[in-house]
Amino acid sequence: MQQDEVEILAEGLQFPEGPVALADGSVLFVEIAAGRLSRWHPDGRVEEVARPGGGPNGAALGPDGACYVCNNGGMQWHTDPNGGRFPHGRAADYSGGRIERIDLRSGRVERLYEHTGRTPLASPNDLVFDAHGGFWFTDLGSMGHDALERGRICYAKADGSAIREVVFPMLTPNGIGLSPDGRHLYVAETVTARVWRFAVSGPGELALAGWPALTPGDMLFASAAYCMFDSLAVEAGGNVCVATIGAPGIAGVTVIDPAGALVERASMPDRSTTNICFGGADARDAFVTLSRTGRLARRRWARPGLRLTPS
Repeated sequence: MQQDEVEILAEGLQFPEGPVALADGSVLFVEIAAGRLSRWHPDGRVEEVARPGGGPNGAALGPDGACYVCNNGGMQWHTDPNGGRFPHGRAADYSGGRIERIDLRSGRVERLYEHTGRTPLASPNDLVFDAHGGFWFTDLGSMGHDALERGRICYAKADGSAIREVVFPMLTPNGIGLSPDGRHLYVAETVTARVWRFAVSGPGELALAGWPALTPGDMLFASAAYCMFDSLAVEAGGNVCVATIGAPGIAGVTVIDPAGALVERASMPDRSTTNICFGGADARDAFVTLSRTGRLARRRWARPGLRLTPS
């Protein structure tokens, strides 16, 4: 496959997101509208791994080999004139935001967290594990018809023993990732199309600016073109790759260097390009979810991605 060529691996999916490239060449991903965790195999098969219900969103492989999932509790689904599916608002049977652990062998689903201690989780969206075995995650809040519920960044332990809110408030925090050296945390906001950078001062700790800063971090990048930012991944060299929702030519992956400069916009054939992860022998296979059209795609990347799972 040539660089820039987009290969469709699976179709007919129900709003796929949260891809996780595994060492055997398969890819885990969620299907939010179906409430399930699925797995694509290199022979083309797609199998159901588990059905946690609600709205499974971002996913990551934990240090114990289980899949950890941000579940937004369920969303309302709509169809555009071209037959594409998109979410807006909470489902009538919204079941509450939570963090879940899924055993990949048995499909057993365990709820780890449903609140921070201070408040219930609203709509957990994406997560990333650090070198200490804990994980950072975003709670997007809620985008209703008339009101916007503010979100937060949290940190939790994988064994279910501790969780805390670290940053509040944020405006629809979505994608989250760590720099290769673990010294910076990156968070993408959806409705503002901005990427924030936070200095990590310890396990679950950020060096935060004082109140009343709305978001007490450094604004790394703000898109000059109208779009919305979704999940993100980090390259081995430190670039931040943000899945971008927008018009043709903008929709795809926005790549930003660690200093905040725009490197490139890698276009993809879906206005709701929502997630990217890296895999393959050289970590240059970019697996991308084309959510509105229900597809999982692969594209050769110009640079190797940061490996998040054992090779």
